[in-house]
Amino acid sequence: MEGIDFCWVEEAHSVSRKSLEILIPTIRNEGSQIIFTYNPTNEDDPVHVDYTLSDKPNVLRLQCNYVDNPFFPMVLWDEMQWDKRNDIDKYYHVWEGQCVKHSEAQVFYKKWDVEDFETPIDTFFYFGADWGFSGDPLALIRCFIINNVLFIDYEVYGVGIDIDRIPDKFKEIPESDKFPIIADSARPETISYVRQRGYSLIRGADKGKGSVEDGIAFIRSFDSIKIHSRCRNTITEFRLYSYKVDDKPGVISNKLEDKNNHCIDAIRYALEDLMQHRKVQATKSLWR
Repeated sequence: MEGIDFCWVEEAHSVSRKSLEILIPTIRNEGSQIIFTYNPTNEDDPVHVDYTLSDKPNVLRLQCNYVDNPFFPMVLWDEMQWDKRNDIDKYYHVWEGQCVKHSEAQVFYKKWDVEDFETPIDTFFYFGADWGFSGDPLALIRCFIINNVLFIDYEVYGVGIDIDRIPDKFKEIPESDKFPIIADSARPETISYVRQRGYSLIRGADKGKGSVEDGIAFIRSFDSIKIHSRCRNTITEFRLYSYKVDDKPGVISNKLEDKNNHCIDAIRYALEDLMQHRKVQATKSLWR
């Protein structure tokens, strides 16, 4: 058909690259529009790559989810809450409009969920910090443990934070200056700077060969992991942090992808002393 000035493409995630190449040049008059509506499935869906992830000009990008619908029915609210409790990856795809992830490749698959819990009074907190390098973010995480359940209740996260702003950013988490903070030891000058500005208990992590794998295994050893809904970046990393997958056969390896792991690295550092203590206790038990 020719002479079409307004084209609405529904379920646009399923449109092929070839179809786009045929469609786009035909909507050509001044003031003409193409509207794509879709729930993204894969990161490499052509419409998603070309119009959402790119910085192509003359494109208006709008994200609309259930929270924007004043007529959202209770029956769907119940369904959404069920998915949030029982299949967090499905929840983020169906209800938050995020791409589908290879769930079984996720490092913490079925180990975590999101919950608006109340932090008990007089809790002992574990703090960990990962420093931002170049375009990488700064991350500070506060967590605690009850009955072998790991709770993550606060995060600080940001890109491009200068060293002189770090102490003030840390203050955004309650009691961050009252408990030890174990930080990435790759930046001793940053640790020294923060220590001199009110964080006397901060120190570098004892990183070494196998420390990443050991730390991840230790986090996975908890019965479950509860992440507060205000920790948005931590939630995102727990969804995306994965083992490497051979895309064509879909084979999952035991090699970790080195991305989407800044909050997770901070959690590893936070729990380092506890992990070492439990190793010592386990060794003692073997020799009894």
